[in-house]
Amino acid sequence: MPTTSLKFHPRLAAAGRSTSARSRFATPLTLAAMSLGYGVVQLDVTIVNTALNSIGTSLGGGVAELQWVVSAYTIAFAAFILTAGALGDRIGAKRVFMAGFALFTAASLACALAANATILILARCVQGLAAAILVPNSLALLNHAYAEPAARGRAVGFWAAGASLALTAGPFVGGALITLVGWRSIFLVNLPIGLVGLWLAWRYADETPTLRQREIDLPGQVTAIAALAALAGALIEGGALGWTHALVLAAFAAAAVMGGLFVWREASAPQPMLPLSLFGHRLFALSALVGLLVNIAFYGLIFVFSLYFQHVNAWSPFATGLAFVPMMGVVLPANLIAARVGERIGAPQTIALGAVIAAAGSVALLMIAPGTSYWAIGPQLVVIGGGLGLLVPPLTSTLLGSVEKSRSGIAAGVLNATRQTGSVLGVALFGSLLGEGGAFVRGAHTSLLISAFVLLVAAAIWRGRTKVAR
Repeated sequence: MPTTSLKFHPRLAAAGRSTSARSRFATPLTLAAMSLGYGVVQLDVTIVNTALNSIGTSLGGGVAELQWVVSAYTIAFAAFILTAGALGDRIGAKRVFMAGFALFTAASLACALAANATILILARCVQGLAAAILVPNSLALLNHAYAEPAARGRAVGFWAAGASLALTAGPFVGGALITLVGWRSIFLVNLPIGLVGLWLAWRYADETPTLRQREIDLPGQVTAIAALAALAGALIEGGALGWTHALVLAAFAAAAVMGGLFVWREASAPQPMLPLSLFGHRLFALSALVGLLVNIAFYGLIFVFSLYFQHVNAWSPFATGLAFVPMMGVVLPANLIAARVGERIGAPQTIALGAVIAAAGSVALLMIAPGTSYWAIGPQLVVIGGGLGLLVPPLTSTLLGSVEKSRSGIAAGVLNATRQTGSVLGVALFGSLLGEGGAFVRGAHTSLLISAFVLLVAAAIWRGRTKVAR
């Protein structure tokens, strides 16, 4: 009987080592890919603000066009985020995440090459759509990669911390790039990030199970986009054309009609993109409302002060970027101490305290005038950022705790959508109040008063609700 000798094959050994290395590094490199996806989304939330004056000078147009450059991104982000999560459930989160990253990268290149404001605004819409795809599917892939709850919690912490770092770095990086290279470079910086993130996701992330029975609510999606775009358009163009202009009134009417159709559709759809039953939970409804109000103030004021620093005080983009670093930088440490504060006084009271702190910072800025020094403005901006950082973690935790665990994904999506909607409304409303010269400062004062008001409303909503039950 013949015998067969077994010999060591170097190629098989190399393959074994490769598989072992891949399995060892697959999970942390999946986290790296997801963090890059969420980080680039947050980077583009703030980096563009430092370029507003340069974009306006290069491409022409007034405040309304600059509002659309910012709002086009957030409108698409807010409108598509719930559907993007459902799409990932239906055909696989990895496939959808990679498509979103590729689309974001391509749209960033289109923004950099834009020949006029219209092309830039359209490219920003596509960027916002891609951002909506990236955020929920990155979380789904992390949930799939980390089976143990403790490890998953740490991974989500790294994922969120990376985004906070990107949010903080955005104004500084944007200002430096604009000064050294020009405003188009703030979009080109997304290309290497996108390519690295795509390769890591393709190489190391595992596909999630598909749920073919998960339906996509297309009528709800269409009416949501139409309602949000019409409302933002009415607010933006109201400042340019006048609040009684026929087109502005028509846009308000269209927003009301489309908003009504959206609610009707979501109430009757078998698988709605926004289950209205969630709002039957009192804490959920309050959390979503506060998320909307807080972002109206925060991102609306970032838009106003970006133009104030550059348009009124004639600061460079780099100086403007530096001015926002302390405000953004305080958000992360405030996030970290929020849990400890919440343990001492309760989550509702922590949310209310953060909103009151941010409102106080807004009121303290009412002294701004043309030429006001940064040292008279910077501390108040830090106070606003600290208030926001203090309230967001308990707000998120309260919202997620108000619904069944099986619905936590859609609940998180709703909070993201409402907060992005607040960003759209803040930029649209506050931008419409701005004028030239003294009118700009009067508009900024009005924006600060509105911010203080909505923040105090947010605080009042939570006052005394430590023991509120669903």
